[in-house]
Amino acid sequence: MEETLTQAKPTSGFLDQVRWNSDDLVPAIAQDFKSGRVLMMAWMNRESLALTASEGYAVYWSRSRKGLWRKGESSGFLQKVREIRLDCDGDTVLLLVEQEGGIACHTGRSSCFYNLLQDGDWQVSQPVLQDPKAIYK
Repeated sequence: MEETLTQAKPTSGFLDQVRWNSDDLVPAIAQDFKSGRVLMMAWMNRESLALTASEGYAVYWSRSRKGLWRKGESSGFLQKVREIRLDCDGDTVLLLVEQEGGIACHTGRSSCFYNLLQDGDWQVSQPVLQDPKAIYK
């Protein structure tokens, strides 16, 4: 049987244990469930974290759009959540995910962390897997 996020209807009590910042947001790191590779960082509010826990797919808060952002809603590259963790200070969420389609970044790369500091300069360390113009039509 495949392991998956327990999708029992969570109570709001777990939301009260999160240390939300002054904008009522918390940083959320998405990490590949199998490889451990960090894929991206985004923000969550109470509603997006509650939806993520109940639906089993990553939902973030878009600060630029000022609204919920269901990861993959326009690209098709959904993040199936296998585990949700809270750090020791209660101020950062970790999502262990299965990245559908292998692309987590809006640039068409597998991870948003593709810039590598080498010799004092940022170097691109990952190839574009799919042209963003083809992803976001």
